Formats: sequence, C-alpha cells, structure tokens
Amino acid sequence: MSTIVGIIIAVVILGGAILLVVVGSRYSRENQQNEVDPVMTRLAEATQRGETVSLEDVELQQPFMERVVIPIVKKIGEISTRFTPQRQLQETTLKLELAGNPGHIDAATFLATRFVGAAIFGGLLLLISSLPSVNWPFGRVVLVVGIFTALGFYFPQLWLQSRINSRQTEVRKAMPDALDLLTICVEAGLGFDAAMSKVSEKWENELSIMFGRCIREVQLGKTQREALRDMADRLGLPELTSFVAAVIQSQILGVSLAKVLRIQSDQMRMKRRQYAEELAHKAPVKMIIPMALLTFPSIMIILMAPAGFQISKAFGPLLAP
Repeated sequence: MSTIVGIIIAVVILGGAILLVVVGSRYSRENQQNEVDPVMTRLAEATQRGETVSLEDVELQQPFMERVVIPIVKKIGEISTRFTPQRQLQETTLKLELAGNPGHIDAATFLATRFVGAAIFGGLLLLISSLPSVNWPFGRVVLVVGIFTALGFYFPQLWLQSRINSRQTEVRKAMPDALDLLTICVEAGLGFDAAMSKVSEKWENELSIMFGRCIREVQLGKTQREALRDMADRLGLPELTSFVAAVIQSQILGVSLAKVLRIQSDQMRMKRRQYAEELAHKAPVKMIIPMALLTFPSIMIILMAPAGFQISKAFGPLLAP
C-alpha cells in the first residue's frame, strides 16, 4: 500500500514540476518578447503615485512565478545547455516544432525538465524507501529507485512524442476537407493565398493555424514556396509534404491548380481511409496484452474456482496425512 501511495505522490509531484517549468518558461518568453522589465514597471507606477518604495519591496510584490520559478527555470536551462551537445539541442528544437511548441518552451528548458523529473522520481522513491515502515532490502531499493529515475527522465520525451503524434493525426484527418475547400475557392477565382486564408478562417485546428502562419510569413516578405516548404517541415507529415510538392510543381509547370488540388484531395482521403484501416488491423494485436494479463486470469478464476473447490472436498481427506 505504501508503494502505491509513493507512486501516486511521485506522479503528482512530477506533473506539478513540469507544469511549473512550462508555465514559467511561457511567462519568461512573453516578458522577453515584450522587452519590459516588470520590476522597473512597478517601480515607475509607484513613483507616479508618489509612493516611496525600495527596489526590494517592488521585487517582493512580484508574483511567485516571476520571482522564483522563472529564475530557477532559466538557471537550469543554462546549466543543461552547457553540457548538452549541439546536435541534441537541434533535434529537441525540431521535435518541439513538430509538436507545435507546447508551452512556448525552448530546447534547453525541455531538457532541464527531464533532469528535474528524474531527480523528483528517484529522490521521492529513495525517501519512501527510507521510511521505517518500508523495510526493503538494499537490492530492491536500488532497483526501484533506478527504474523510477529512468521513468522520470524519459517521461517528458514520451509526452512530447505523444503531442507530435496527436498533432499529425489531427492534421491528417483535416487535410481532405481543407483541400476540398481550397479547390472550391480556387475554382471560384481566388488565388492560392486567398484560398488558404479562407481555410484558416473557416476552421480552428492545427492545419488552419499552419495555413494562417504561412500566410503571415508571405506577408512579411518570405516567398510562397519557402513558406510552404517551412510549413511542411514544421509538421513532418508525408501527406503534407506531398501536397506542398504538388502545389509548387504545378506553379512551376503552369498546370491547373484546381485540378491538382482535386487530385490531392482524393489521394488524401484515400490515405486517411488506409490509415484508419491500418489502425483497425493493429487493434487486435494491441488487445492481446491486456486480455492476457487482465481478462483471461479473471475468466479462469471464475470458471475453475468451483471445480477446484469440489476437487479439494473430494480428494482433500485422501491427501491429508
């Protein structure tokens, strides 16, 4: 029972630590973008009101997030950056971009959450194992602490990969309908940028957000081809990469864009159906493990328990010494 309570406490503390790091990094990123020092802002407001306050008083008036969490997050990110290879930082940045940059955190801060999670999981289990009511041998303590330390270290990575998969799945489901709307808009006489703008205004999903970002990049001076390629790279989905390549090729060769979009829409709908069929075929295989570990033992107990009781009653006296 104490082990289960310890696991629950570890999960709660790890979730809280990750939430603090993510939220703290978001506030830090917003302050950097606005280029406003909150301490100086509060000091200027107090001066305008005619109040006499010191800089320490103004700092203590800041929220706990800005006063404690953000500096800790920055420090951990700086330390992890010094000892992290540049290639791993680039790979982590790419994965964060593929996941849609959840929480607006950078690669250094995300890598810091892995060490924080490992320290919290391992330290908490070590603390639980040292309680007087928990009489574990030394080998079990080392094994349990090592397992939960590794779990805390890899948990942020698993969470990030799940965000990437869910984002790609959402875009894959929305692409056929979005391409149908693009085709209708282009056939009605709109340009490709205007058609993408209509799709961005029509829906509220990851694909419409990506279309809106692509349009803003074009408005800021980036060429349409570069913006489309960057949009495909930010998702890493083969279907979107194929769509971008087809659009760029049609513009180079002068092929009718409406015809290309209609063909792409049919292909995307067929790929979506194939993907759904693939998931349906994988479902029975994935169900084997929970059925073997949970369902079958329960069925065997229900079916074999009455027979076992009858056998024990019949042959129990004969086997007794």
